Amino acid sequence: MRQFYIAAYDIGDHRRRSAALALVRAYATGGQKSVHEVFLSPAERGELLHGMALALDEQRDRFLLLRLDTSARCHTLGKASPPADPDFFYVG
Repeated sequence: MRQFYIAAYDIGDHRRRSAALALVRAYATGGQKSVHEVFLSPAERGELLHGMALALDEQRDRFLLLRLDTSARCHTLGKASPPADPDFFYVG
């Protein structure tokens, strides 16, 4: 079963930021700039964390993966739609 997470990063170097963006977008279902909505299985969570550990400089960069409660009420603004785990997911 997949859990809902918010993945956010703060990276100063353009090359590392591009690598982090590509890695997170491989799992993202939504988001903007450096904050993304992701649904992850335990294995996918491990892959994402491992990939980020390899891509980032732990002295200069920051990465946050925050698990959210999917049973909590979701508030959206404007034309936004609430996050939803898709029926299938292609990582590649």
